[in-house]
Amino acid sequence: MTSAPTLSDIRAARELIAPHIHRTPVLTSATLNREHGAELFFKCENLQKVGAFKARGATFAVLSAPEADVRGGVVTHSSGNHAAALARAASIRGVPGHIVMPSNAPKVKQDSVRRYGGQITFCEPTIAAREAAAAKIQAETGAMLVHPYDDWAVITGQGTCAVELLEEIPDLDLILAPVGGGGLTCGTSIAAKALRPGIRVFGAEPAGADDAFRSLQTGVRQPQDNPLTIADGLRVALGEKSFSVLTRLLDGIVTVSEDAITSSMRHTWEVMKIIIEPSSAVPLGALQEGKLDVSGKRVGIILTGGNVDLDRLPWQH
Repeated sequence: MTSAPTLSDIRAARELIAPHIHRTPVLTSATLNREHGAELFFKCENLQKVGAFKARGATFAVLSAPEADVRGGVVTHSSGNHAAALARAASIRGVPGHIVMPSNAPKVKQDSVRRYGGQITFCEPTIAAREAAAAKIQAETGAMLVHPYDDWAVITGQGTCAVELLEEIPDLDLILAPVGGGGLTCGTSIAAKALRPGIRVFGAEPAGADDAFRSLQTGVRQPQDNPLTIADGLRVALGEKSFSVLTRLLDGIVTVSEDAITSSMRHTWEVMKIIIEPSSAVPLGALQEGKLDVSGKRVGIILTGGNVDLDRLPWQH
């Protein structure tokens, strides 16, 4: 794809990937509704294939690619969830999946990549190192690069999550999702604004990795320098493609403290009895800190993933 998707593109993507992903449930909690004075609807992508929404974008990008483009396989760089998603998509398509992962990627996410047959190459935990390693593999193998977020096909696939959410709960006032590279919020904004004019879409970002917040504040894409957050899925830089869409469609970004991320993650486990990873807890952390006034509103929250290293829970260290 060479340009931003339309709602029609996102709907077509949904049809293509439907046999290969879950239609994840939307859960509610009377306790959390009472605590926040709002009706909260949680789209549980932590229960998605590979344990994350990333299955949507990776599956669409690989399955929609021309045969000639994937003859040498596919390659990406990712801290984990997109890595596993691409490895799985490659196995569905029957092509090699080359995965560049930073050396500090959580072991649970490394194990997931291996389970799906992905071939891991480790690199230093910097964006530059990741990109250089992926480019080297691409040059050696002829594999097609599937960027974890700055890719229109990936963004198109991620937009299918919002389509499902609004089919089930059509009268939402706003949707709140975590922001890392911006692929999810970009696809969500396109789908939601087309389906429900007047809906508001917000991103939530760790205060220690706030490049998207700074980018929207200044109108110029800002670098992600030395991100410090337990939300490992959100340590990446906002993508150029997503930024071009979010400046037009996103209603705002709020930042969240590490304490709020940790406490919201634990509170979700305790109250909703589901496992979410730190990145998923950022939107609820924003509500906990009062960063958005949702009083009396119907709020969709995308729980982006549930891949957690159970030996290194954030409240145990």
